[in-house]
Amino acid sequence: MRWSNTSKPSLGGISFYISCLMSFMFYAIIFGETDVFQNKELLGFFTIITIAFLLGLSDDAYNIRPILKLIVQIGCGVVLIFTDNQIDLFQIEWLNNGLTVFWVVLIMNSINILDNMDSIATVSSIYIILTMIGMSLPFFCKDNVDFFLLMAILGSLSGFLIFNWNPSKMFMGDTRSQFLGVFLAYFSTKLLWNNGVNEGDYSILSNLTLVALTFTVPLVDTTFVVVRRVLRGDSPMKGGKDHTTHTLFYKGLTNRQVGFVFLLFGLASCLLALNVAKFIPVDSLVLILMWLYPILLLASAFILADGKNETDQSLKDDQETGNRTT
Repeated sequence: MRWSNTSKPSLGGISFYISCLMSFMFYAIIFGETDVFQNKELLGFFTIITIAFLLGLSDDAYNIRPILKLIVQIGCGVVLIFTDNQIDLFQIEWLNNGLTVFWVVLIMNSINILDNMDSIATVSSIYIILTMIGMSLPFFCKDNVDFFLLMAILGSLSGFLIFNWNPSKMFMGDTRSQFLGVFLAYFSTKLLWNNGVNEGDYSILSNLTLVALTFTVPLVDTTFVVVRRVLRGDSPMKGGKDHTTHTLFYKGLTNRQVGFVFLLFGLASCLLALNVAKFIPVDSLVLILMWLYPILLLASAFILADGKNETDQSLKDDQETGNRTT
């Protein structure tokens, strides 16, 4: 559900998609990696970002049904499995495959849900990408296509933030959010879920902690929204002005101040995740303490939330006027 009632462009996601394709072209020219069709993992990546881009474009243009979106998102997860891009954290193959599909669907929807107020999804995605780049430095940069792709989208997000910061001139829209969701799901699987798996330097707790910290902002908001709607007897798919961002607004913050709050949350998540990746041993009990950060944020959101406010009326008004909800 759009927080602003003003009509603004939201079909600019094509710039993200083109930036991703062009970054690979530059990489291919510089390093001679020209035959992408022989690289099964990259082929899977380009397949899912194309599917997600077309899904978002269709949703922005025609407002497709949620069940169809879900089927396509599940399809993206299945493509990752068949192109050897699945999560490999556990010894049980079906558990890895199931978690891969669930993660893709979760993040594609979480980024879409987070796009409910100016700059929030953009800022959160920037910090997630910064975390994945930062934890892999300095060896990650040299002759690495992943670095080129991450930097391309980081640059696109930074440029888009100028127009998306409150008061925004442009919305993210499903074209961007669906692309970003599957893009982040792919790289988080590769760099966070499977961090250290090939080298044998990992633990399930350490990798789960790394994922939870990096994605604290979208996961907290999604959990907060879904739980509240289920408790009210509403469908989580319908949407409403009942996000963590709206809760802060109802408590007296302006839209811009909410943006700064989430900027700080993103920075904290980034720094904590980098500390887990760089300095905390994979078998350390300190990892358990790190979970206090997302848990406290989620608990704080519920404490701040009013039992009843203009959320319900806003949802009814939007449903009556036929506005699309997210």
